[in-house]
Amino acid sequence: MELYSGHINKLIDELAALPGIGNKSAQRLAFYIIGMSPARVKQLSDSIVSARENVHYCSCCQNLTDADVCPICADVKRDHSTIMVVENPRDLAAYEKTGRYEGVYHVLHGAISPMLGVGPDDIRLKELMERLAQTDVREVIIATNSSLEGETTAMYISKLIKPTGIKVTRIASGVPVGGDLEYIDEVTLLRALEGRTEL
Repeated sequence: MELYSGHINKLIDELAALPGIGNKSAQRLAFYIIGMSPARVKQLSDSIVSARENVHYCSCCQNLTDADVCPICADVKRDHSTIMVVENPRDLAAYEKTGRYEGVYHVLHGAISPMLGVGPDDIRLKELMERLAQTDVREVIIATNSSLEGETTAMYISKLIKPTGIKVTRIASGVPVGGDLEYIDEVTLLRALEGRTEL
């Protein structure tokens, strides 16, 4: 027997389909949304639709932005000769929280995983290589996760970049194996960045 009407169940199901939202959290969110004023609900739904329609990849680093170039790439105070390669925008945000990295980024939007059918052409590697050919880059820091996929991706990128003469480094193992960057504290991330090694 269903406890709620079709509209409530539909809302709970849609919320539960989001990553990290279990059935209880979805139920709690659904009842909160239903209790909101119609104006607030419209504002929330409009912001979701607007973000989906207007957010795209930065033409330089592939981070998510609603402008042609993201704020980090547009910042002339950043060191554009150092590029940190990360798997996703959440990893970029984790490093930005340290407040100590002054270079720019490149977001791959994934990692190479033959088991899952994800190859080099399925992530933003081509854009990275085009960027390296067009700009004066001194160092590429590979900050992929310490998972099998992250390590595979790091080695692949290293082999692609080394012939260009650009220095390639990998973040140090302050990041635990199997750990996702977005869940690691700023001090550990900072130690990993400062202790990076050349590949």
